[in-house]
Amino acid sequence: QVQLVESGGGLVQAGGSLRLSCAASGRTFSSYAMGWFRQAPGKERDFVAAISWSGRTYYADFVEGRFTISRDKAKDTVYLQMNSLKPEDTAVYYCAAGRSYNPFQGSYWGQGTQVTVSS
Repeated sequence: QVQLVESGGGLVQAGGSLRLSCAASGRTFSSYAMGWFRQAPGKERDFVAAISWSGRTYYADFVEGRFTISRDKAKDTVYLQMNSLKPEDTAVYYCAAGRSYNPFQGSYWGQGTQVTVSS
C-alpha cells in the first residue's frame, strides 16, 4: 500500500517556525517530483512548493522566501521548513508526489497535517 504520511504540524506563534515532514512508504518516489499544498477552512487547496527528482525547487508567491522545501532520497522523505510564520499560514498542509514538476501535479497524496499560527 502506497502511503505518504505527514508530520510536524502544530500550534505556533506568529514569527515562529515549523518543519513538516512527509515520509513515503509502499514504493519509492525518488524519481518523482514532490510538493506541498495547503488548504485553509472554506478555501481551495493552494500550491505551496515543489521539488523535482533532481532537486530543483519553486514556490508560490506568498511564500516570499520564508519556506524551504528539501528532500532526502535515501529516506524517501520530503521536508518543508517554514519560518516567519503568519496567522494566514494557518491551514492543513498536504504533501504529494507526482510525475509533473512544473506545474506540479500530485498523483499520490498524504492525509494532511494541521498548522495553526496564533497572532
